[in-house]
Amino acid sequence: MASFGIDGLVSGLDTTTLINGLMAAEAVPQTILKNKATANQALVTALQGLNSKVAELATLAGKTAKADSLAAFTATSSAKAVTATTTATALPGSIDFTVGSTAQAMSGVTASMTAWATSPATLTFTSAAGKAVEVTSASSSLDDLVRAVNASEAGVKAVKVASGKDADGAVTYRLQLTSATTGAAGGFTVHQGTAAEVADGTAPDLLAAPGAAVVKQARDASVTLWAGTAAEQVVTSATNTFADLLPGVSVTVTAPSTDPVTLTVARDGTASSKVASDLVSGLNGILSLIASKSATSTSTSASGAVTVTSGTFTGSSTTRDVVQKMTTAMSAPIGGVSPSSIGISITKTGAFEFDEAKFSAALAADPVKVQATLSELAGRVESAATSSSDKRDGTLTKIITGQQSVVKDLTAQIANWDDRLSSRRTQLQKTYTALEVALSSLTAQQSWLSSQISSLNKSS
Repeated sequence: MASFGIDGLVSGLDTTTLINGLMAAEAVPQTILKNKATANQALVTALQGLNSKVAELATLAGKTAKADSLAAFTATSSAKAVTATTTATALPGSIDFTVGSTAQAMSGVTASMTAWATSPATLTFTSAAGKAVEVTSASSSLDDLVRAVNASEAGVKAVKVASGKDADGAVTYRLQLTSATTGAAGGFTVHQGTAAEVADGTAPDLLAAPGAAVVKQARDASVTLWAGTAAEQVVTSATNTFADLLPGVSVTVTAPSTDPVTLTVARDGTASSKVASDLVSGLNGILSLIASKSATSTSTSASGAVTVTSGTFTGSSTTRDVVQKMTTAMSAPIGGVSPSSIGISITKTGAFEFDEAKFSAALAADPVKVQATLSELAGRVESAATSSSDKRDGTLTKIITGQQSVVKDLTAQIANWDDRLSSRRTQLQKTYTALEVALSSLTAQQSWLSSQISSLNKSS
């Protein structure tokens, strides 16, 4: 707090220094409160960081505990034109097939023209399923017709394409009409006229007119399974992706094949190992964080004095409880069998290590047993982590809430001390100012008396 200079003009005292010294002594209780508030806030911040990591581990462990957490598979193809992706429902296996065709959309072009012959223009699109949709443009303008087609529910997209010039030198155009989706179901016919005229047979087929053409027919993609056998079967798809060819496997084709394509689905050992490894790494991160913030540090001053500084978590029963629960959850036997049987073991330092080779070997030998073991292990870790980090009842959450209340109370006390110390400084300043005034008055009286005495002496 700023102070004004009242250093003694009469007394000669260094009043500013004197008051600052007194205030420093008066502020000792507040300084103690500030140190406590700083330490408690540091603890709150550290506990919040720990709580976030424990909550993240609870989420990770929950995913790892699922019955299909290790169901990671990869699909490989013997042909570049065939690719595949897998989901958790995939199963190991292999299948051969040939690709008969790829899916394509229907596309056609009209004859050349400068504008539509009638105004407004009316077209009727009929889908492969027999649904008729009339499209009418605002004028004979081809641009208006294109906009009308594209805004309709015909399932067809139109574009105007320049096609040269007519005998008079005017630019001519064709309308290219393409189904919005691939597959045989996207096929369509387009007639010049209303739906009623189409039904009566009086509306001409626009793509069958002279100079017009169907460029591409609508077509499904197809693959043939067990070709050349009595079990031969053709499977089709409106797109180039076959979602149900194999359980949990999505197959995409980009070109026909003459030779059989072999698709192999196998367990992805690397991905499965990462699931277990990530669980171990997540727990080790928490144990390492607690250990680092529980450690004490030693420093030596220039005079040789040794100072030992406690860590933020030193002596914290809450963090010790977290360590104990987590360690027990990860290391306790499952059905009398140690987690080390699947490559997860505890070291002398209290950290955990993951043996990928041992895990992979166990997974290859008995995937069901390894999945069950890891799920049980992860379920225990999830339970331990949740009991510590739950938003309402977690032990860490409760201690954080309590410490935040302490910091709030200390902050209020510090603010009260600010008012008290300000009042005290003002009081001291007034006291010493009054002292200077009194001394000034006494000095003036002394000078008057001295002058009177001197006058008497001269008269005598």
